[in-house]
Amino acid sequence: MSEKQIGNRTTKRRGSKVPVAPKGGKIKRFSKFSPAWVVGHSKDAPGYNLELINRIRMGVKKSDWKDLIVKIGHSEKELEHILPASISSMQKRSIYSKETSERIYELAKLYSLGYEVFDSEESFKQWLISPSKSLGDKKPFELLDSSFGFQVVENEIVRIQYNVYS
Repeated sequence: MSEKQIGNRTTKRRGSKVPVAPKGGKIKRFSKFSPAWVVGHSKDAPGYNLELINRIRMGVKKSDWKDLIVKIGHSEKELEHILPASISSMQKRSIYSKETSERIYELAKLYSLGYEVFDSEESFKQWLISPSKSLGDKKPFELLDSSFGFQVVENEIVRIQYNVYS
């Protein structure tokens, strides 16, 4: 277990919460490797991908899903078409299935990449809802209902990152 010196106190890093400041200014602490943490810390830790696989297998907690929704600034209703489960069935569960958990982490990783590539979170969100010629005049957000759609959108973001336009 590693330790980190903060001011005059030492914090333990294993299993610790990572502080993230939302728009309101108060610090919200997301647990390490939760979907909301992934948005701000993509590939930030050793064993990152293996840990995400473990988290998907264990299932995402409802509280972690709610944190992600707040972090990316959407409502459950806006994300309903992306998830393989209905909102009503998700509200009944405390831990989600492997398939639903995988889609949640795909969403978190996509937003992490988008926030990194675009100048602002708002610019990325605007790009997601704007028709793209390279995507057949479809809105990228419309393609996020399948893993293949996530890959197509991710590839487009990487092209933008490297100024390779189709």
